[in-house]
Amino acid sequence: MSRVLLTGGAGYIGTHVACVLAAAGRRCASLDNYCNSSPKSLARVERLAAGMVEAFEADIRDRKRLREILRNGDFDSVIHFAGLKAVGESVADPGRYHENNVRGTATLLEALAQSKVRKFVFSSSATVYGAPETLPVDESAPMAPSSPYAENKLEIERMLSVLATRDPSWRVAILRYFNPVGAHESGLIGEDPRGTPNNLMPYVCQAAVGKLSELRIFGDDYPTKDGTGVRDYIHVMDLAEGHVAALEALDHAAPGSVLTLNLGTGRGYSVLEVVETFERVNGVKVPRRVVARRPGDVAIYYADPSRARKILGWQARRGLDEMCRDAWRWQSMNPDGYG
Repeated sequence: MSRVLLTGGAGYIGTHVACVLAAAGRRCASLDNYCNSSPKSLARVERLAAGMVEAFEADIRDRKRLREILRNGDFDSVIHFAGLKAVGESVADPGRYHENNVRGTATLLEALAQSKVRKFVFSSSATVYGAPETLPVDESAPMAPSSPYAENKLEIERMLSVLATRDPSWRVAILRYFNPVGAHESGLIGEDPRGTPNNLMPYVCQAAVGKLSELRIFGDDYPTKDGTGVRDYIHVMDLAEGHVAALEALDHAAPGSVLTLNLGTGRGYSVLEVVETFERVNGVKVPRRVVARRPGDVAIYYADPSRARKILGWQARRGLDEMCRDAWRWQSMNPDGYG
């Protein structure tokens, strides 16, 4: 049976995709250098998908190791998650981000060109749109990345489009994520950020479990119903299922196809809605304090996911209650993450 190679497969999204692939009967292998993840996450995946997931420790910039893995593994497709992903860090060190994310992807594609793999799913981001001109945001919206991280994502998207145009043996899916949250319902795997979280849900969870003293809410004077920012949050398991749907679509896509799709719910929730829902469904209190807005944050941001529904036959099924319940199950069972 052919396999799927998951670069960055030990990370938050990668581990959940591995579980969904295994449930669909597709074997996979993780390739990860563990700079932002832990091999312990894959040990948890093994408990959920015994015998279906192999692990390789490697860096996508290591040409020799990549070729060795590809030569010895019976892979038919790649889902590419590997990359640095902290927006603020990318601003502080853009050269490191470009070398790791863009140059690393180019090295990966060079190695794949010498293999039989020609199906490629890329983990992109809604940050490529920047501040939206209209809502909801669909795939035709102008590109306006506002950080080196977002610029990296857009540069890789363009690299893939050029590749598929020049060599129609490739079939590519570009998946633009909105805000992944939640965890596997078992509580065995979930989001384990290093240091202070950059995203809302792990910040809420760590404040609730006492790992952080409080949740800081960045601004309550936005033009929204409660003054806090509104975002499109999507359950990580819905997101993972979207990847499997994208792979299946590539199985039947025309040569040279590039499918660019938003993966979101099409609905926005405010920060306070998320916090209050989290408290209600889990019976816990989240200590919080309002602080000044963060530069660059927009008031409202949510997806138009209708193209993914039409092309993939996929849509998000899990609501905010499930997102909050599953996130807390993971955090309360693993207060120190995989540590």
